[in-house]
Amino acid sequence: MTTTPTEWVLPFSGRGINYTEEDIQVVVEAMRNGDPLTQGPKLAQLEQRFSQMMGGLPSFGVSSCTSALELSAVLSRVGPGDEVIIPAHTYCASAIPFARTGARLVWADIEPDTRVVSAETIAALVTEHTKAIVVVHLYGLAAPMGPIMDLAREKGILVIEDCAQAIGATVNGQPVGSIGDFGCFSFHGQKNITTMGEGGILVVRSEETAKMVPGLRHNGHRPYPGPRDHYWVPAMVDTDYDIDGVWPFNYSIGEAQCALGVRLLDQVDEISDVRREKARSILDAVSGYEELSPQAIPDGSTHVYHLLSFRYDGGPHGKSRDDLIASLVYEHRIQAVVQYYPLYRYPLFAKAGFGEANCPNTDHFFDNMLSVPFYPWFDADQTEYLAVRLAESLDKLRRG
Repeated sequence: MTTTPTEWVLPFSGRGINYTEEDIQVVVEAMRNGDPLTQGPKLAQLEQRFSQMMGGLPSFGVSSCTSALELSAVLSRVGPGDEVIIPAHTYCASAIPFARTGARLVWADIEPDTRVVSAETIAALVTEHTKAIVVVHLYGLAAPMGPIMDLAREKGILVIEDCAQAIGATVNGQPVGSIGDFGCFSFHGQKNITTMGEGGILVVRSEETAKMVPGLRHNGHRPYPGPRDHYWVPAMVDTDYDIDGVWPFNYSIGEAQCALGVRLLDQVDEISDVRREKARSILDAVSGYEELSPQAIPDGSTHVYHLLSFRYDGGPHGKSRDDLIASLVYEHRIQAVVQYYPLYRYPLFAKAGFGEANCPNTDHFFDNMLSVPFYPWFDADQTEYLAVRLAESLDKLRRG
């Protein structure tokens, strides 16, 4: 048995960004002076700044993208008897919130070259019971939203955009998350923008629906109608249902995280440009290897390269994806990984009755995919090392 390296030249890191001293000082200031330390002015600043990015749509800071997806599932009013179409190739959090409602999950296949869903992979799955479609902008690539929205509007179906990996990506100049009925963003530690490990944003298109978010997000809290003779009578705060019969949650995010988020939002374009530049240098270095294919970018879409993933079709050389990863790992100490097990293969979904799917593109891609370590904080030498060693491994596999 070959021993896994204990020290990597290029590790697959859990850290998507390195903070500057200026970033750190913003957090320290909020820690020292924040009052309150949650649900305060920094949250309001974060929400206002994000709303500006989304063309003025109401935006709400939450504890994670999963929290945003949970709220979108509740606000979509899906439940038993309804169907929700979800990509089979995505992280499990894209689906769990909708499974929790009692709705039936319907797995959509991905396009073989873009590795995201399209109107074509969704259309045949639509029935009279379809109430929502989840579109995931995976790996940082914006899915082609125009035809998907046309289909959804024609059928009266809600669209939830899972933008966890794609902040800053656009479709025909419009930011992802501002196109569907709900946009869900992540500030998790691995993402392009991170707020100290966790955090997220929910964007809501409907003004009426948006009015329900603050209470659902924070224990049903709301002020008593004023004016009051004494601010403490009958109590400091009221609590009630925002949707009858739906108990509220606590998906709040801390002020220090919000302060950091505000600062990093001003750097979104710069961060995306750095990722694109580094990705392009690697992709150019391996462009002559037809057996290794990156994501194709649809017309009108942009890619912010949260991850750098490939499909390796080594059959003509008698080699597999695992052979390529083994070369990267054992010969070059590059920690390549395999990601996003088709959701219908997981025991979690199979036991819930969602273990069947007709997704040949998903199966083929997963069985032949790999992601390589790729971060904006890689210096020029690290980026070159990845490009050169990836090409060396491909050459070796070609030689047999």
